Amino acid sequence: MNANVLDKLKILTESAKYDVSCSSSGTVRKGRAGQVGNTVGGVGICHSFAEDGRCISLLKVMLTNMCIYDCAYCINRRSNDIRRATLSVTELVELTMEFYRRNYIEGLFLSSGVVRNPDYTMERLVRVAKDLREVHRFNGYIHLKSIPGASQELVNEAGRYADRLSVNLEIPTEQNLKLLAPEKDHQSVYQPMRYIQQGMLENKEDRRKFRHAPRFVPAGQSTQMIVGATSESDKDILNVSSALYGQRSLSMRRVYYSGYVSVNTYDKRLPILKQPPLVRENRLYQADWLLRFYQFKVDEIVDAQHPNLDLDIDPKLSWALRHPEFFPVNVNRASYEEILRVPGIGVKSAMMIVTSRRFTRIGFDDLKRIGVVMKKAQYFITCNELPKQTVQELTPQGVRRLLTPHTKKVDLLQMELPFIDPV
Repeated sequence: MNANVLDKLKILTESAKYDVSCSSSGTVRKGRAGQVGNTVGGVGICHSFAEDGRCISLLKVMLTNMCIYDCAYCINRRSNDIRRATLSVTELVELTMEFYRRNYIEGLFLSSGVVRNPDYTMERLVRVAKDLREVHRFNGYIHLKSIPGASQELVNEAGRYADRLSVNLEIPTEQNLKLLAPEKDHQSVYQPMRYIQQGMLENKEDRRKFRHAPRFVPAGQSTQMIVGATSESDKDILNVSSALYGQRSLSMRRVYYSGYVSVNTYDKRLPILKQPPLVRENRLYQADWLLRFYQFKVDEIVDAQHPNLDLDIDPKLSWALRHPEFFPVNVNRASYEEILRVPGIGVKSAMMIVTSRRFTRIGFDDLKRIGVVMKKAQYFITCNELPKQTVQELTPQGVRRLLTPHTKKVDLLQMELPFIDPV
């Protein structure tokens, strides 16, 4: 690697760090003779962990940090005076292969600023993936960022080489997107999402007819929203996420939430934050989990009276304390859906409870062995061996005090942001 390429790599990996929309691949592809690499279940996320506990890494880089857009929240915006760099397709392909051979990475996460126009940029991203697959026979994980506004032909071609495609929504509502990024609109984002979904459906039909038909985006698609750059409440954000998950026309695999980092403090359209709203970001991920796996609806998690998530406790516990009439739940009689709503009981634990009680009555020690977090669950469930004091006797306020005895007040800047009207 020569000094020029190394310098460009440093600039472009630094520019790519604000994009959190990379995840475990969700695909399993074994190594094949004559090809390089493989993907294992859960592989694909940069510096995270696979299902078997292994730390996974990938080369997370931008093709270029030059951009024709001037989005207020982006470090790579056109008007910023920062160091710019562009890797050629050949340079990026060689970097990926050399890093893989040295066991530095297990895949590639590639995004880019928009140069000239969306199609020109998307074509270069596709060329990188195509060269890796067809020229170098790379069989590892590839996650490509689809460029909003790119043509259907290029999106379809990208889907043939990438394990996952993602198109960032960025700002939850069209109105605030126009405020911070006047050159963009949601239509240019939703259209590629539909292209991806259409390709997935067509590929599904092809694979029914032809056993060895190549797969199209086997790990699905994802998107990302910035949290805290605009005035949307958590209710607004979760409504958008719920709609994305619920639309069969999109079939979204995952929505990511990125706490806004104040990179352009001079822009008066943006809030002044001492730190990124990381607690709020975490609560949104927890609420997102409730939507996808715990059968909750948005209006159960947040509503008109509580439009924002409680920063001191997780959303599931917050719901339970607002609905004491639902508890206590008898773990030996309640349905799976009712048990799933108990704080401290997860999806696997709930399933194990329902399965185990067919053979024996479940007691305190059984719940602990199953993996139930008894510190929380004990106030919301009943069985013969549990103490009688539940949320009904202790009151929701009392349970909250017991579960958050030393919680410090979260900085209000995590939720209430001083937005300044643009001049």
